[in-house]
Formats: sequence, C-alpha cells, structure tokens
Amino acid sequence: MSFFAATSGTYGDATATFSSTQAWVFTTDLDPAEWSSIPHAGYDPREFQPDTTTATSTLNEGDVIDLGDRTFEVLHVPGHSPWSIGLWDESTGVLFSVDAVYDGPLLDQLPGSNVESYLATMQRLRDMPVEVVHGGHDLSFGRDRLRELSDNYISSRS
Repeated sequence: MSFFAATSGTYGDATATFSSTQAWVFTTDLDPAEWSSIPHAGYDPREFQPDTTTATSTLNEGDVIDLGDRTFEVLHVPGHSPWSIGLWDESTGVLFSVDAVYDGPLLDQLPGSNVESYLATMQRLRDMPVEVVHGGHDLSFGRDRLRELSDNYISSRS
C-alpha cells in the first residue's frame, strides 16, 4: 500500500531530501487495520488528500519569528540538507535544531547533504550558549551533550 504526503518546508531522512512544495509517496505493507494509532475512526491513508497552500513568505538567516511572549531567531544550519534551519530563543537558551543535531546518528550522506557545510554548522552550534536542544529526533539534551555530539562529529569528519 502507498500513500501520499507533501511538505511545504524542508524535510530530510534516510530515504530522501526534499525542498519546499515537493511531495512523495510512502509505501508500507502494513494494513491500516493493524496500525496502533490513527487520526480518527475510519481513517484510510489511501483516501488522504492534503490541502494545498501557497507560501506567504520565506525564512532567512537572522529573521525573527515573534510569537508575542517569545521570539526565535532563524538560523541557517546546512549540512544534513542545504535548506536546514534551526530556531534559537536567546533569552532562554532553547534551540530547536530540527535535523541539524539530535542525540542519534547524524545523517550526512543523503542526496543534498554536504559534510563541509555540516562541519561549519556543528562548530557554530557547539559554540552557542545553549541550555537545551530540541532536535527533530530522539530526546532533548543540554549544552554538554551538544558539545560532545559536535566534537564527535567534527573529529570523525575532519
């Protein structure tokens, strides 16, 4: 069985990397009746049709997203993918690193990945005054673990 999904942002994983407004098809042998979690009773992924939308703006390095009670600075953190971004809340030391860094194997051999860019990103993140990192995968972690992950990556690729 296959089902369709789309993204209007950046996505990268072990199978592919996509830029804005691209779509892909997932294939699985699992019968939806065997799934442990579904969005609602009667959900059938074969019938799923995502809503389309048009981007109203783009995000660039240094842009600020103001949520009213907190702000995030947009960081361009390429390496895993050329379009990767992170969100940095300097007032709390919180970094949403998405796929740039997480507490698991860092993927830099995907289509669009670039080890040289990833090395620069890891050095940049290592030197930030981070309190907590929320990556796109695995558990959140603190500054010491960020430095350890960064140092390990840098030493393994330099």
